[in-house]
Amino acid sequence: MKAAVLEEVGRLEIKDVDEPKCPPDGLLIKVAACAVCGTDVKVLHHGHRLLVPPRITGHEVTGTIVEVGEELRGYHVSRRVAVAPAVPCGKCYYCQRGIQGMCENLTAIGYHYDGGFAEYMAVPGVAVKNGCVSSVPPGVSFEEAALAEPLACCINAQELMEVSLGDVVVIMGAGPIGCLNAGLARARGAGRVILTDIRKERLKLAEKVADADLYLNLTGEELKERIFGETERRGADKVIVACSSARAQEESLGLVAKRGVVDFFGGLPKDDPYIKFNSNLLHYREFSVLGNHGSAPRHNVLALDLIAAGQIKVKGLITHCFNISDTLKGIRVTEAAEGLKVIIEGEP
Repeated sequence: MKAAVLEEVGRLEIKDVDEPKCPPDGLLIKVAACAVCGTDVKVLHHGHRLLVPPRITGHEVTGTIVEVGEELRGYHVSRRVAVAPAVPCGKCYYCQRGIQGMCENLTAIGYHYDGGFAEYMAVPGVAVKNGCVSSVPPGVSFEEAALAEPLACCINAQELMEVSLGDVVVIMGAGPIGCLNAGLARARGAGRVILTDIRKERLKLAEKVADADLYLNLTGEELKERIFGETERRGADKVIVACSSARAQEESLGLVAKRGVVDFFGGLPKDDPYIKFNSNLLHYREFSVLGNHGSAPRHNVLALDLIAAGQIKVKGLITHCFNISDTLKGIRVTEAAEGLKVIIEGEP
């Protein structure tokens, strides 16, 4: 079969490889769509601590079951499925308390196991057992369902932040994650959603698809003054930093209201992970700062349901589609922020 294989850091090759075998307690799927994530860009250029090349990458995966393991029950060939890539063990301290995203033995599709930039993908038994395989609802395309994974991460973030009725939500970063967070905040009853980005072109793309009330191409004191002007000098109830920017993280601390919440959604480079943190702002305004980096399988189910119900419209986020042979091109389009969401489509 054809696959995009990360042979080593910095070198992704399109090549013919053996079709994976169906695990006795798992599934074999024919990949229909695999969305490109910003993490795929990072993995190509910098590798990842959980990934040892060679490895087929890609983790936002949907497809059709073509084989069911002999030890598995309850699944059938031709079922359309989406696969949550973060695979919990189901046994550790955190899994036993329902916090699978913090699993102490977490493994992942596209990192520990070959991923979705290929014609076929094996789904390990531990992923099936722990709820990572969900049916794609009727009326939802494979391409739309592939965006359930990033939406699931947004659900995790907004659950932790407790985004609720009437909140003023500021989202810094108008990429796919920023747009998804805007739509989700609206679905959760936010009173006002403000989307910001330092790139005018990115913001113009977002204006066509994101469900925000206001789009701001501002930064620094200008952004702070505008946010406070829009909120009767209170600041935002919730601030989501949906970009990998130390500057944005620092600025977010000055935008949040008293007793509000800031979420650092985007991680920083591992060789430069520190920011200047004005702890007096935290001390006197009594707000909270938290982070998130993924999701649990149940979030993927919620994401699919929201997409199926039309509460989160993801189709407009898909700006580019490529075949497996052009996977590297898709990753480069993502890196250059030339569109919003890029899909690598499976072979016919």
